[in-house]
Amino acid sequence: MRKLKNRLAVLRLLLVLLFCTVAVYLAWLMQKPELLQAAAGQGSYTCTAGTAAGTIYDRNGVPLVNTRSVCTAVVSPTPEAAEALLPHVLDAEAFYEKLAQGKPFTCTVDTADIACPDVTVLEIPQRYTMPQPAQHVIGYTQEGKGVAGLESAYDAVLRGVDSQWSVTFSVDGKGKPLAGEAAQVRYGANPVQGVMTTLDIRMQRICETAGASLQKGCVVVMDVESGDILGLASFPGYTPDALGEAMQDPDSPMIQRALYAYPVGSIFKLVTAACAYENGAGTAFQWNCNGAISIGSQRFRCHDPQGHGLQNLADAMRNSCNPYFIALGQTFSGKELLETAKALGFGTETVLTSNMIGSSGTLPTLQQLKLPAEQANFSFGQGVLTATPLQITRMTCAIAGNGTLPAVRLVRGVTENGRTVLREETGLSETGISADTAQFLRRLMCYTAADEDFQGMPAHVSMGAKTSTAQTGRVDESGDEYCHGWVTAFFPADCPQYAVTVLAEDGGYGNQTAAPVLRQIAAAIMGL
Repeated sequence: MRKLKNRLAVLRLLLVLLFCTVAVYLAWLMQKPELLQAAAGQGSYTCTAGTAAGTIYDRNGVPLVNTRSVCTAVVSPTPEAAEALLPHVLDAEAFYEKLAQGKPFTCTVDTADIACPDVTVLEIPQRYTMPQPAQHVIGYTQEGKGVAGLESAYDAVLRGVDSQWSVTFSVDGKGKPLAGEAAQVRYGANPVQGVMTTLDIRMQRICETAGASLQKGCVVVMDVESGDILGLASFPGYTPDALGEAMQDPDSPMIQRALYAYPVGSIFKLVTAACAYENGAGTAFQWNCNGAISIGSQRFRCHDPQGHGLQNLADAMRNSCNPYFIALGQTFSGKELLETAKALGFGTETVLTSNMIGSSGTLPTLQQLKLPAEQANFSFGQGVLTATPLQITRMTCAIAGNGTLPAVRLVRGVTENGRTVLREETGLSETGISADTAQFLRRLMCYTAADEDFQGMPAHVSMGAKTSTAQTGRVDESGDEYCHGWVTAFFPADCPQYAVTVLAEDGGYGNQTAAPVLRQIAAAIMGL
């Protein structure tokens, strides 16, 4: 009996020693890095397929982004999945690389109709389309953050939504999906909250189609009464996926040209005419143009070397006779001309959003205008004078209306549903010129547009207009000077609704490069 008890004690001791040995071994084993990593990877793995940000709309609630969907497949890497997907993947090389890793992954496919239990196809809103409407207005994002245009100005609003598409898998210690375990799918939603602009998508497309002939330049369409921007297009455009190439492009496609100040040229003759009218010299002043005029020691030439002969204000505006306007400008002070320019919006910034602000341009100082030649230059829109296409369009709105400068607006406000605006953003209009002066300028512009040589007026559309060919002082390799071609107009003539400005940067004569774009735009808008 005693021997049996001794044997049992020894056995118990051996079992305790064996248990301790196994425990120590397991403890040592669990400290191995590869096993710790495998243990940490066990459980679940979430594969994010995509996200969506808030929507940017036109004035009528038509989306400008998130307008199409892209099919993204979330894949459990099995032979069956590979066989089902191969005919539909858009990047086969990337697909094979991900497949070889053995973990769940995503790829873009050309259809949502893929019947395989190891493949989940999610239709996710595509932020931009190609070509992207109103590209320079909308801007772009990088790493999920808005860095230009409305994407930047309203980043908090547009990115302040939680809309994500993902698939969660049960995986083993090596991150491979467990067979027989159903994946959990999270469906996002196309967010309806966002920003509502003043743009009209129909007019925006008209601007982009008509302006495609411009190598460099821009188009602005504005509501005469409200100052709302209905169309705003800058050329050339760029691709958000190739920003590096765009930044190296000598034509600078990433800049919004409507915000930049350029030499104005003959469009400024409207300001000189307004100053003359308000000082009682508008209708009576005449000048015999013989092809040039001398101011002090400087001689200014007309674009017609033979001259235009005896000119009144209406004929001089139609013929864009530089000597006439230089002579007219000498009949009043530089201070009076400068004040009229400021009253029509020159020298004032145009704020569209916190990050889209039109330049104030440049005006000569009173001290500079004491030089007769500088005042002569100013009288027909040359010298140091520059202005933005937005400023010119706003001036045209004042002329087409009652003389008041409207508050220029690009954004109506924030929306929660894509239909109504929470807080309508408004601005203040400014006193410009008198209603009588505006009416006088309208008549001049209508008379100018009626010229049979004018290339900007379509059949069956009446308008008032003024072209411009602005010298830049820069020359090409042949020694020919670069000139900016401009035209600004309002229509219909009897009841103006729209003001349009077209800039053909380095385009040459305004009547040859900018006016045909205007003609196409006016015809299309009036055909809506």
